[in-house]
Amino acid sequence: MRLSEFHYNLPLDLVAQYPLRFRDDAKMMVLHAKSNTIEHKNVKDIVDYFGEDDVMIFNDTKVLPSKLKATKEKTLASISVFLQRDLGGENNKFWDIQVQPARKIRIGNKIFFDDDTNIIAEVLDNTTSRGRTVRFLSDYQENFKEKLFAIGSMPLPDYVYRPLDGSDKKKYEKIFLDYPVKEMDFERFQTIFAQKDGSIEAPMSALNVSKSMVAKLEIKGVKIGMLTSHIGLGLSKRIEVEDLYKHKIEADPVVIDEKLVEQVNDSLKKRKRICMVGAEVARGIQQVAGLSGTIKQFDGWTNLFIFPPYQFVTMNAFLTSFYQPFSPKLMLTCAFGGYKQVMEAYETAVKKKYRFGVYGDSFLILDD
Repeated sequence: MRLSEFHYNLPLDLVAQYPLRFRDDAKMMVLHAKSNTIEHKNVKDIVDYFGEDDVMIFNDTKVLPSKLKATKEKTLASISVFLQRDLGGENNKFWDIQVQPARKIRIGNKIFFDDDTNIIAEVLDNTTSRGRTVRFLSDYQENFKEKLFAIGSMPLPDYVYRPLDGSDKKKYEKIFLDYPVKEMDFERFQTIFAQKDGSIEAPMSALNVSKSMVAKLEIKGVKIGMLTSHIGLGLSKRIEVEDLYKHKIEADPVVIDEKLVEQVNDSLKKRKRICMVGAEVARGIQQVAGLSGTIKQFDGWTNLFIFPPYQFVTMNAFLTSFYQPFSPKLMLTCAFGGYKQVMEAYETAVKKKYRFGVYGDSFLILDD
């Protein structure tokens, strides 16, 4: 397929700039892919679609406050630094990072941060097109990681922008009274499953899942499965080529343990629903799925770029979000739900004024 086939008209006022007060207040469109029928529900209603021995698989990655404003030495060019992976070493000062723009960030360069901490990063190696290994230079000999995170912010996508005059912020804080907007992002840009540091993007499809929803699912006998996939910039990277076969997506690490393997393979034998929650979960499972759909333990990387036509062999349900035009995640959604059905569902979502983006509403696709 071609890149241009994944365009649709998205009004800017439908792109959510803030989360709702409660996670499960979000709306949820339900697409029955084979019959091509749509229901309009609430995220809380997801418990009606799953039962005993069905499996829902989530990602337990934790988003780092990883976005730092910086400048390159000599040229003073502005860059964004995304902390990706603590490599250990002396006082946690060796890291893998990603940088934007990356073209002129070379080995030996120094990066200065826009704060009063005097922290400097020296580039030691290239890892990917935008990836670098760096050593931080700092006078802080204790709690350096804490100091580093203190100057970072949550890596909200570019389409989340807040008015500079503060009027929208004041209006929002009258609704969301628990804490100011900046602190709110530190909680709500994480899922309730976040445990393991490593992502520079949120597993957005699970952001609307609440603890009460999970409790109700477990009462019904639904198995809650967990994998770890630290999300980089690959799934959000802008695609520059019309021919999708020429696009190379950056790899993300995936860990699938014995418990999840047992949960999935047992439920497959019973012909139960296997629901992936999020694009990174779907491609992590597809990385290890055999022809029969059964999976195996895995600790490695995946660079799968999934778009139609594609045959999924393990999952038969998909909880996802409403993505931007041309998004690789939209392409994966079309691969599972059917291109025509999903794009028509998106048109319906626009007409019904669903909320799009990381803080938006949910989209459940069932293979029936």
